[in-house]
Amino acid sequence: MAAPPRRMGCGSGEYFKSYIVQMPSRKALPAEMISRNNFSVWSILKKCIGMELSKIAMPVVFNEPLSFLQRISEYMEHTHLIYKACSLSDSIDRMQVVAAFAVSAVASQWERTGKPFNPLLGETFELVREDDGYRLISEQVSHHPPVSAFHAQSLKHEFEFHGSIYPKLKFWGKSVEAEPKGTMTLELLKHKEAYTWTNPMCCVHNIILGKLWIEQYGTVEIVNHSTGDKCVLNFKPCGMFGKELHKVEGHIQDKNKKKRRVIYGKWTECMYSVDPKAYDTHKKLEKKTGDAKKLKQEHSCESEEEHEMSEGQETVTVIPGSALLWKITPRPAHSAQMYNFTSFAMTLNELEPGMERLMAPTDCRLRPDIRAMENGDIETASTEKERLEEKQRAARRERSKDEEEWATRWFQLGTNPHTRGEDWIYTGGYFDRNYTDCPNIY
Repeated sequence: MAAPPRRMGCGSGEYFKSYIVQMPSRKALPAEMISRNNFSVWSILKKCIGMELSKIAMPVVFNEPLSFLQRISEYMEHTHLIYKACSLSDSIDRMQVVAAFAVSAVASQWERTGKPFNPLLGETFELVREDDGYRLISEQVSHHPPVSAFHAQSLKHEFEFHGSIYPKLKFWGKSVEAEPKGTMTLELLKHKEAYTWTNPMCCVHNIILGKLWIEQYGTVEIVNHSTGDKCVLNFKPCGMFGKELHKVEGHIQDKNKKKRRVIYGKWTECMYSVDPKAYDTHKKLEKKTGDAKKLKQEHSCESEEEHEMSEGQETVTVIPGSALLWKITPRPAHSAQMYNFTSFAMTLNELEPGMERLMAPTDCRLRPDIRAMENGDIETASTEKERLEEKQRAARRERSKDEEEWATRWFQLGTNPHTRGEDWIYTGGYFDRNYTDCPNIY
């Protein structure tokens, strides 16, 4: 929805000259999910075992009607955790909430077995949520390898959250493995703190036969570069009998490597924090009795919120004295018919009256193939996808003929000041709304 021009300060010193306030309203997609029953993924992937999939053309039916740039913006669904961290005076308390935010950022992937559309080179996505006090801009800055860069900031100069992601996909016969290369950086400006981490590995199982299911695994290290505090999270693989499925366990240590808090839970449900001594005592009792359910009944939770969580999520045993850091927002009842989207994801491709004339012409809400798929028109979606990909190839051939390099519009390759590693840095200016130099990609 368009709003009149208004001046509002933000972290980079820019001002809104005119801006889009997206007031998400829809509760469902225009059409239900397209059936994949008549399509065989094996017929496409059987020659790709061990290969990276970024260059493999997949039929549109295996997609979900969102661009990967929109998928990235789902990190912001639980922005309230960032504000919670900003409000806390103790660095260890802040770290445990930041850890919960890092886990919540991958929670929307649960049961999302559709592949997001690969962004076209130069494609962008903006998200302005005044009710949550932030705005985000992302851009596809490289095609081979595919790299997506994003930058989010609070409207009141409280935080900045940014990063670049290079998703490496490989097919291993029965599963597709996604390695989300790239660094996440969260800056809490009031506290002059910067946290960095990388996301866990993601794997989609039963590609050939059976029900698709998703697993996240690997070690995630969150570093507070200002204090030296560190949080080490272990996203556990499911194991032989699935006992560890979705589990996340870890600890926070201070700069002297003293363990200060233990973090545990499931990335699909909730995260808790507890004192290390209480955690160790619980584990010893659990091992002694061999009955975690009995332990759960013997101990009552210390707060109403914890009691409500333990009742609603019986698969997580709540250790006495634990503090609830985060719990997932329930998905809509019809989510399974809507690509297993969350309520947040359901709104991302919504295009309200007045938005089109203000947003950049490269915004992925203007992509005809994604729009057609969202409307349930698989033939148009497939035709448009092929047309856009050919247009991209033709533009690349033309640049090659003229020996012209692609120039990114809103990000430039630089150095992350906290990790000293290579990173894509937002150069500013997007919300000035001057899009005369944007490429014609659609």
